Amino acid sequence: MTGPRVFGIAGWKNSGKTGLAVRLVEEFTRRGYRISTIKHAHHDFDIDKVGADSYRHRQAGAHEVALVSGTRFAIMHELRGEPEPTFEEILARLGPCDLVLIEGYKREPVPKIEARRLEAKNREPLAPSDPHIVAVAADHPVADATLPVFDLDDTTAIADFIAVATALPPK
Repeated sequence: MTGPRVFGIAGWKNSGKTGLAVRLVEEFTRRGYRISTIKHAHHDFDIDKVGADSYRHRQAGAHEVALVSGTRFAIMHELRGEPEPTFEEILARLGPCDLVLIEGYKREPVPKIEARRLEAKNREPLAPSDPHIVAVAADHPVADATLPVFDLDDTTAIADFIAVATALPPK
């Protein structure tokens, strides 16, 4: 296999994607795997506070700002008008891991599970128009399912399915 194993979580706003991603990271980590995540945002975001040194460096025009401590590091890369990097470019920047879970990136050609909640902003199923969706996780019964369907809160079963789908070797 070339590159890391990748599995996605797709769904509309408020469909339960983030909660599922967090539970899956916890479950795979508990099993002894090293997990990385990529979250796609459809809006501007900031990870440092206004007035912080790193914020001031970016505001001054720095192309990249690395923030490093004894517990973590982050590299902020200002696009400054350049196009958003591709999924593959971001994936290539991650360190070695057993599995990369992605949240968002609805249209990437990677295997994914569709999260569905009754409270979602949009309840139109994504699976019928996305051949890369290989399962559904929902908080309600799913009629006419042609894919495996999991309870949105059955993290263990979903993790087992992802492990098989990505050929994750046992720990």
